[in-house]
Amino acid sequence: MMELQTWIYLFVGGTFALYIGIAVWARASTTGDFYVAGKGVHPIANGMATAADWMSAASFISMAGLIAFKGYDASVYLMGWTGGYVLLAMLLAPYLRKFGKFTVPEFIGERYYSQTARVVAVICLIVASITYVIGQMKGVGVAFGRFLEVDFEIGVLVGMSIVFIYAVLGGMKGITYTQIAQYCVLIFAYTIPAIFISLTLTGNPVPQLGLGSELTDGSGYLLSKLDTVLTELGFQAYTIQKGTTLNMVLLTLSLMIGTAGLPHVIIRFFTVPRVRDARASAGWALVFIAILYTTAPAVGSMARLNMINTVNGTGAQGTAYTELPSWFRRWENTGLLAWYDHNGDGRVQHAAGKAFDGGKPVFAYNEDGSPKRGSYGERVVANPGDGKPVSNAPFANEIYVDRDIMVLANPEIAELPFWVIALVAAGGLAAALSTAAGLLLAISSAISHDLLKGIFKPDISEKNELMAGRIAMAGAIIVAGYLGMNPPGFAAQVVALAFGLAASSIFPALMMGIFYKKMNNTGAVAGMLAGLGSTLVYIFIYKGWLFIPGTNNLPNTPDNWFMGIQPESFGAIGALINFVVALIVSKATVAPPEHIQHLVEDIRVPRGAAAATGH
Repeated sequence: MMELQTWIYLFVGGTFALYIGIAVWARASTTGDFYVAGKGVHPIANGMATAADWMSAASFISMAGLIAFKGYDASVYLMGWTGGYVLLAMLLAPYLRKFGKFTVPEFIGERYYSQTARVVAVICLIVASITYVIGQMKGVGVAFGRFLEVDFEIGVLVGMSIVFIYAVLGGMKGITYTQIAQYCVLIFAYTIPAIFISLTLTGNPVPQLGLGSELTDGSGYLLSKLDTVLTELGFQAYTIQKGTTLNMVLLTLSLMIGTAGLPHVIIRFFTVPRVRDARASAGWALVFIAILYTTAPAVGSMARLNMINTVNGTGAQGTAYTELPSWFRRWENTGLLAWYDHNGDGRVQHAAGKAFDGGKPVFAYNEDGSPKRGSYGERVVANPGDGKPVSNAPFANEIYVDRDIMVLANPEIAELPFWVIALVAAGGLAAALSTAAGLLLAISSAISHDLLKGIFKPDISEKNELMAGRIAMAGAIIVAGYLGMNPPGFAAQVVALAFGLAASSIFPALMMGIFYKKMNNTGAVAGMLAGLGSTLVYIFIYKGWLFIPGTNNLPNTPDNWFMGIQPESFGAIGALINFVVALIVSKATVAPPEHIQHLVEDIRVPRGAAAATGH
């Protein structure tokens, strides 16, 4: 029988060879190929590529982990991200496609007849996209760290290298066809284990139905059982709302309008020949996205129940560490799962509360003072003040679990065949790499097309612009890789911050640019700066990245948040600030020129619409 590691090398190596082969075959030779794949992609193929571009490591790796640990409250990610895609497909994409400018900054620059507006849009795009790509690199590091048994940082470097080869070489043309392959890999990797686990736990092969089914062991319905075991361990019930309604509404809204303002998704609607095809590809993308998103609640719920049953066993005393299955120790080696025997009984207790002071565990120290990784027996707790170990107080909870491991560990926890585990490894990497490539292309386009060609060097040749785009992408990969090695949170949390930044800066400018003909350039620029600035300040304060003189840093806890609004939810408030500032400033300054106002009307109801839409 083939070993697990052999299966992993076979699946991951095979998919990487496929991606690189596609990039070589579809190598971009013109700026049209590099930016928009020559506008020759079929709507169904573009829908599949868009789904892969949009379903990032946060969707594949982290979302089900959030659902596993947060239960009902994590439903905002399902509603926000899918609802936002509908918003994008109906309110923005067709009109932007009619306008004909394939980057967001180019549209804003032309619509608001201002190079300043274009530069501000580039800044907003880069801030949101870099934040977003950090989450992808975190996902790559998590997957590589476990499945290729290398350090997290090495995993990020390998992921950077793969993206560099096929994104820099192929541009949008190579990325599009690579993303089609990546969608196939990630959707099979996500649904096949879910089917296996649903069959095992409930006897129902459809995970969406298994979520509401009775367990095969006769202990009741799945969600009811999960509520019971969690409350017995001191957690809140899985199916009840834990956060405030205001925060949930704002987070859902922030994710929705952030999705609608994502530049790397918007640009995909320019890769098809006609406006009609853009609408069709949006519909197909929603179908492809729904397959994963309707499966995620079942994956998260079943993974949490399986993990508790494995770690805690059937008795309240927990499972003996020496009797735990091998997957537990394999994930310990990555530093994303850890156990500390606080009461010295040799058993693992998983319950509510932190297992370690200061958050994540730090392993035993090497002679040079650096923390060891992957030593099973020695565990110390780092004092956040001086880094020295602190005393071992009795804790109810003895394990630390990084939420990002839940989907990747799920088939191991459920003891599925090795080839399924290997498939999930390939799927997680496909999800992270596909979105990273799209984001990096959006950053590259903003630098080479909007800044270099659009402002600083309008007469640059196509060949030099193409080279500048590749250099910009290479630079963006390096920056993203470094930040991915030092992420400010788990993948979905970082991505939620990116959505908030896009929501507060880009979305309002696009909406007003399409639907309000009297919005002028001064108002648009003031709104984007106010929305982005207010959101960044709020995030930096409550994430502890901004020191306010005369005060202690405010802990990132609900008690300290303004009106209970978490940093990931503030994008909706930032968008409101953007709208209000833009409207006030626009009313107080000169109205846009008449030709701009007519242009806005033509975007919505263009003269000769039948010819423009291809009907």
